[in-house]
Amino acid sequence: MSTVQETDVVAVLTHDHREVEQMFTELERLSPSDMERRRQLTEKAIIELVRHAVAEEAYLYPAVRRAVPGGDQLADRELAEHAEAEKTMKRLEQTDVADPGHAALLKQLMMEIRTHIREEEDELFPKLRAHSDVSQLAELGRKVQAIKKIAPTRPHPAAPDKPPANMMVGPLTGLVDRMRDAITGRGKD
Repeated sequence: MSTVQETDVVAVLTHDHREVEQMFTELERLSPSDMERRRQLTEKAIIELVRHAVAEEAYLYPAVRRAVPGGDQLADRELAEHAEAEKTMKRLEQTDVADPGHAALLKQLMMEIRTHIREEEDELFPKLRAHSDVSQLAELGRKVQAIKKIAPTRPHPAAPDKPPANMMVGPLTGLVDRMRDAITGRGKD
């Protein structure tokens, strides 16, 4: 991505939302007997959701706090939703795909994420656009893309979610997560 429009933070994050929604749709269409694909897609969705959340926490929500009237309340609500989803992802990650509870947790995660996406796209993103200029949105988009490359890939509900602590802990945690993923083959399909 190189043009301002391609790096616009809203476009970058909306693209992420569509990718996760595609994974959710595929998961919903899978046969209950296709355990291996269900496991792979669940892992892939969690990886993408965690990376996305880390990027939002590092750059989007601080920008919303600075630029948008009432931004503190908006950012706090989004962070609370991230915390709940991260707990669900952690439980989902610890539940075998053959366990009957796995399907219920996956359904819960999909509901939490779909609600979160709707709120961001219908309320937060338009407000950020209205109170930011094109160059600010492009710079945020570049930062979001960069941090996703080093972000954790596993849920860490106890990790800090606000700067500066998340900016210090996140890259190290991400390195450890990616090493674990490489060793176990997690996220590869």
